[in-house]
Amino acid sequence: MSEALPVFRYHPDPVRSGSVEKSQKTCKCCGQKRGFVYVGPVYAEADDLDEAICPWCIADGSAAAKFDAYFNNVDEIVGEVPEPVQEEVEKRTPGFITLQEGEWCACCGDAMAFIMRASEKDLLSREFPKSRSALMIQLLTVEKVSSPDAAEFVMTLTKDSDHSAYMFCCLKCGKYQFQVEYP
Repeated sequence: MSEALPVFRYHPDPVRSGSVEKSQKTCKCCGQKRGFVYVGPVYAEADDLDEAICPWCIADGSAAAKFDAYFNNVDEIVGEVPEPVQEEVEKRTPGFITLQEGEWCACCGDAMAFIMRASEKDLLSREFPKSRSALMIQLLTVEKVSSPDAAEFVMTLTKDSDHSAYMFCCLKCGKYQFQVEYP
């Protein structure tokens, strides 16, 4: 039986988002089999770290320290959030898989929580109220997508579509933001 996963303030459900999976692999950092392995991006000199680090070694910073690694690009939030928050997101928070390098979002002077790669079904669920309208507004005003193209983008979002909307939620005000990718 595996132990309970560590808590990640800025990535509250890494199993649901697909960044952590059940596994009996041995962690290359701590040498233990803990029942889960991180499957997201690892940015490090060592090239044999894919699916080789447990979430506990990310949470306590030992994987970042041992391999001089980071798990998230924080360039977009530098200057918007305190340095300790940048470091927590960069070195002690599981990343997420994207076609391009993921960029973290910030709101209310803090990093936002990564939720998941959203499908239209997710955006319409009661669990994420107003997320669909937040994405539409972002597509129209920030991304400068035409109204018909924005509607099509959202209506055709699936977990496997060739375009993506990576959902973030502010821990303070509850606002949604998205990192979007086009084919």
